[in-house]
Amino acid sequence: MEPVDLQMVVPGARSWAEVRSAQPDAMDALFARWMGDVLQWCRRLGGPTVDPDHAAQDVYIVVLQRIHTVERPGQLPSWLFAVTRRVLAQHRRKAWVRRWVPGLAPDGPDPRPGPSAAAGLSERARLVHALLAELPEELREVLVLCDVEERSDPEVADMLGLKVGTAKSRLRRARMRFRELALARGLGLDEVGT
Repeated sequence: MEPVDLQMVVPGARSWAEVRSAQPDAMDALFARWMGDVLQWCRRLGGPTVDPDHAAQDVYIVVLQRIHTVERPGQLPSWLFAVTRRVLAQHRRKAWVRRWVPGLAPDGPDPRPGPSAAAGLSERARLVHALLAELPEELREVLVLCDVEERSDPEVADMLGLKVGTAKSRLRRARMRFRELALARGLGLDEVGT
């Protein structure tokens, strides 16, 4: 395994020991580097009942509490993704339970985009987001990481704790299922790929 450049993982940190001991400057650099990724994972993988901003905030609380358990900088991306997955699962469980408890209204995010978000989202982007939400979690994760974030198969397998062959198989199934859903919703072949 090739060594990972600390500056790529946490720019501004002088040593991994600073990060593991949660030094303020090192944590600021870590959050600055990874905030966009974590927020995108929460948006893309959380589903309609999860507030992505709230989930991302909870991820960073876990990071502050548990960063000392990550031994090497190269482990950070997969560890951070695993933390995000667990936090999202907690948020989905809480939303599901709130639906069934009398007197508790689900306090999930308003599914309608706000004015600034609405201006930036096209109808196709909203449809793609809805189609992703319909995929089973295991397929959605691999599809988002490979096709949306353009990560390599080995990197995705490492992040998800899978064998590379399993990740490739899930990606193939995810692409086929996404294509079926897209065609059923009226997206043309040129829009979803063949």
